[in-house]
Amino acid sequence: MKSPVILDGKKLSEKIKEDIKKEISILQKKFGKVPTLATVLVGSDPSSKVYVQMKINACQKLGMNSKLIELPEKTSTEKLLITLEELNEDENITGILLQHPVPKKIDERLAFDTILNEKDVDGVNSHSFGKLSMGERSFKPCTPEGIMLLIEEYKINLEGKLVVVVGRSPILGKPMSMMMLEKNATVVMTHSKTKNLKSLLQQADLIVGAVGKPEYIKSEWMKDGVILIDAGYNKGNVGDIDLKNGISKCSHYTPVPGGVGPMTIAVLLKQTLDAFKIKFPN
Repeated sequence: MKSPVILDGKKLSEKIKEDIKKEISILQKKFGKVPTLATVLVGSDPSSKVYVQMKINACQKLGMNSKLIELPEKTSTEKLLITLEELNEDENITGILLQHPVPKKIDERLAFDTILNEKDVDGVNSHSFGKLSMGERSFKPCTPEGIMLLIEEYKINLEGKLVVVVGRSPILGKPMSMMMLEKNATVVMTHSKTKNLKSLLQQADLIVGAVGKPEYIKSEWMKDGVILIDAGYNKGNVGDIDLKNGISKCSHYTPVPGGVGPMTIAVLLKQTLDAFKIKFPN
């Protein structure tokens, strides 16, 4: 079998960001203002702080404004909702990102659903998911949308393919399944409690690893020629799929790192730009 195609998310994300930078420059000249992404970080989780800083740096490189609101670990749901409502009402804020995960005592779903639809550039509220499920236009969860852009870039036709998604989170596994279904794939959504997971995966034309467990999906669970999309990121630059052994069996794969991860931030920035363009149409 010939060498598999690497689905290079880093390369595509740079292309998307370059296009965003050019558009922002044009908008700055036309309107005298640029998009502003507000990020709310609750608590002091080290990984979350790193991700937030990466997003702020990306905004700065593209000429997009960013605003960081840091709240202490002890913040209540009520206090967080007040902060989000203030951002909803702020005319200078284009998009709002609530960094996931928040401390366990906070009602994360209520917080996500407090974000205005037109500012939900992370695609996490229930309204956005409902529109997505119905095939209507909406802001999409950034990681699944990044995966779909990669699939489109590499001209992978999903029609009729059996896609097995491993993971059912409301911001990754569930929307991923809906988006694949919209492209006429046959989708099976599985998770860590699925009893016949191995036999399902052995039939899959495309596997999406989104379960959050390192190398959970074994190479012996894959058929030759399978497409591997690894949306997991665990300590030591390890994804949810056993890529070391799976590469020899697959036709396409996303590396970890450098596959899905860079696409997530690129989509967030693109959707923030889109929100601005909806507010200030040409």
